[in-house]
Amino acid sequence: MKTPKGLQPLIDDGVIDEVLRSLKSGKEATVYVVRSGTQVRCAKVYKDMGQRSFQKRTQYQEGRKVRGSRQMRAMSKSTRFGRKEQEAAWKNAEVDALYQLVAAGVRVPQPYGYFNDVLIMELVTDADGYPAPRLGEVDLSPVIAREYHGFLMRQIVRMLSVGLIHGDLSEFNVLVGPDGPVIIDLPQAVNAAGNNGAFAMLERDVNNIRATLGRFAPELLTTEFAREMWALFEQGELRADSQLTGLFAREETATDPNSVMLVIDDAREEAIRRQLGRDE
Repeated sequence: MKTPKGLQPLIDDGVIDEVLRSLKSGKEATVYVVRSGTQVRCAKVYKDMGQRSFQKRTQYQEGRKVRGSRQMRAMSKSTRFGRKEQEAAWKNAEVDALYQLVAAGVRVPQPYGYFNDVLIMELVTDADGYPAPRLGEVDLSPVIAREYHGFLMRQIVRMLSVGLIHGDLSEFNVLVGPDGPVIIDLPQAVNAAGNNGAFAMLERDVNNIRATLGRFAPELLTTEFAREMWALFEQGELRADSQLTGLFAREETATDPNSVMLVIDDAREEAIRRQLGRDE
């Protein structure tokens, strides 16, 4: 295929040798299958989103570290320089999260480098070498659904134990490889300790997976892993190998209206994505 403009510099510099085909195009990035020597990998080319999406991104970026006070002031004032810094921070967040999560033992694609707004990473495939399907595209037995649910809960625990929440986890960004689920798409990764909406996002992530796999194993629908994780996290007792039960007694406390609106807005967006997925 014709080399996309964003990938030509990587070919010129010998980072990749050939663009094989387009894999996926979304509102924030386009993913290509590329060859680097004898290895077939992914190249995720980030798009410049402009000012229109910054308001929603701010919900996720709260609590993230930036390079210095100048960048922080500019980002808070939304100056031209600040918007450029926000754009760079959004793109770099996924790269940083991938390296951190690989080190923590979370099953995410292995990153191989970030060059000029392009992330080179592992191509997750099925047993036959084709790009792996998404979790929402496979039918599962109750036994496998329970196995995948347990595995993904442990992955979310590992993420939270190093202070990260995916922030947009669902059937659309979990791939199913030969060895089980692989979590992808992390540009919105949330700082668990520094974001006021962190618990709402964690609960949404956990409950999205619960709803997807609960279609095959309905007993999963009664579990409360998010609240159990969060209680341990707040107490400073969550570890990568913490053993959870999925049981948690809810307390009747005042509801944070901002967190509720965040969940409502994202649930609406999730419903639209599901519908678009069925129409494709």
